[in-house]
Amino acid sequence: MQLQEILYSQGFGTRRVCVGLIQQGWVSVRDADAPESVTCLDPALDFDEQGLLLRVQGQDWPYQAKAYVMLNKPVGTECSQKPSAYPSVYTLLPGPLRQRPARGAVSGVQAVGRLDQDTTGLLLLSDDGQFIHRMSSPKKHLPKVYQVTAKHPVDEAQMERLLAGVVLDDDPRPVRAAACVQRDTYHLDLTLTEGKYHQVKRMIAAVGNRVKALHRSRIGALELPADMAPGQWRWLRPDELELLK
Repeated sequence: MQLQEILYSQGFGTRRVCVGLIQQGWVSVRDADAPESVTCLDPALDFDEQGLLLRVQGQDWPYQAKAYVMLNKPVGTECSQKPSAYPSVYTLLPGPLRQRPARGAVSGVQAVGRLDQDTTGLLLLSDDGQFIHRMSSPKKHLPKVYQVTAKHPVDEAQMERLLAGVVLDDDPRPVRAAACVQRDTYHLDLTLTEGKYHQVKRMIAAVGNRVKALHRSRIGALELPADMAPGQWRWLRPDELELLK
C-alpha cells in the first residue's frame, strides 16, 4: 500500500494533508525487519502495512487495519459525538482515532454502547461495524459487571429481588441480574446480560435503594486493567480481542 494511503487509512487527514505531511518530512516508518525508523519523502512509496510502525509529527502510531480500543471513562463525560451538557469522551482520544475514514457518514471510532455521564469504567470503541453490532446485540447476552455503590445499606431481600427479577416501568417482563455479589454493606457487583436505559439505576430503585456511584469493571471476560487511570485509553491486544469472542 502507498504511504499516503496508509496515513489516510489511519486518520491523519485527507489524502492531500497526508501527502503534505510526507513531503515535509514529518513521517518516518519502521517495519518488522528494520532496526530503526526511516524518514520517507515519497508519498507513493509502497510498504507492507502489517506490522508497520509510523511516526507522524513525533507521534508513534502502529498500523491498525481496524481500530479496537478501551477507555477508562471518567465521571462527567458523555458517550456522544454531540454532547448536551458534559464533555464528550471522544475528546479524550487522539485525532487520528476520531478521523479514521469510514464508508458511512460518521467517521472515526464509535462507542460500543453508552455509559451515563456519571458512570465510570470500561468503554470499548471501534470503527469495525460488525464488531460493534456483535458486542451490542441483545441476542448475544454478553455479561457486563457493574460495581454499585448504594446510598442505603443493601440487604438480603434486595439481593434476592435483583436475582429473581424486577419490573421496570417500560417493560412488563421482569429484568433479572445474572449475578449479584455483595462486597460490603453499601457495595455490590451486579452482572447484567442486557442493556436497557439506565438499567442498573432503575433496578436498584425498584428494590428500594438508590445508586450513589456506578462503575463498569468488565465486559464479557475482559476486565478493565487496574493500572488504567480515568480518561486513559489504549489499543486492545489480540488476546483481549479473543476474550471478547
